[in-house]
Amino acid sequence: MNDRMILIADDEAELLEMVKSIFERAGFTQVLTAVSGEAALKICKEKQPDMVILDVMMPGMDGFTTLREIRKVSKVPVLMLTAHGEAEDKFTGFENGADDYLLKPFLPKELLLRVQAILNRVYPEKERKVFFDTAVVDLEKAIVQRNEEVITLTAKEFQLFEKLYENAGRIVTAGALCQAICGDFWQGYESTLATHIRHLREKIEENPSKPVALVTIKGIGYRLNIKGVQT
Repeated sequence: MNDRMILIADDEAELLEMVKSIFERAGFTQVLTAVSGEAALKICKEKQPDMVILDVMMPGMDGFTTLREIRKVSKVPVLMLTAHGEAEDKFTGFENGADDYLLKPFLPKELLLRVQAILNRVYPEKERKVFFDTAVVDLEKAIVQRNEEVITLTAKEFQLFEKLYENAGRIVTAGALCQAICGDFWQGYESTLATHIRHLREKIEENPSKPVALVTIKGIGYRLNIKGVQT
């Protein structure tokens, strides 16, 4: 889901950069920005983002006008941001096709949760199963199937595997994996990461002491080698 393209439009440069960094730290790889409604509309037509976040109070073409223009050409989900709490603003946004509404100032986690909820609803993911020689990881159920045995992944193991899966075939640094599990305050978590890696190998590898699916890249991190993916 983090490969979805997000467009953020706000005339406040500092807030625009802050919101962009929130999504990038959360793992979103395609984050576009616009400093005006006109610029946002142009990007929508050219890039066709998967999600748009619009500030209401922009000079020139405000957020409501931008939303109306976007709705003429696209059904892309839109989240409105505003410093005003009047119910009338919310009604105006929803009447013009907004999917959700968030009042400034907001917590980064609240913004992420709202956007994720919209993306999950608008772009539901199909069943995802990752195949290895002796195991199948079901990402929707967070389980590992080995022959007739069903093994549950812990929350940390699932976060770890998902990060590796998103970068399958590529090296993921130990720091990036720790951050995926712990957020920004991950320093000092490396030894615990090694324990999670060991437990994960015990669940997916035929011989955990000689891993072929989840391999260590000495001094750098780890790489997940996938046999096949069912989508």
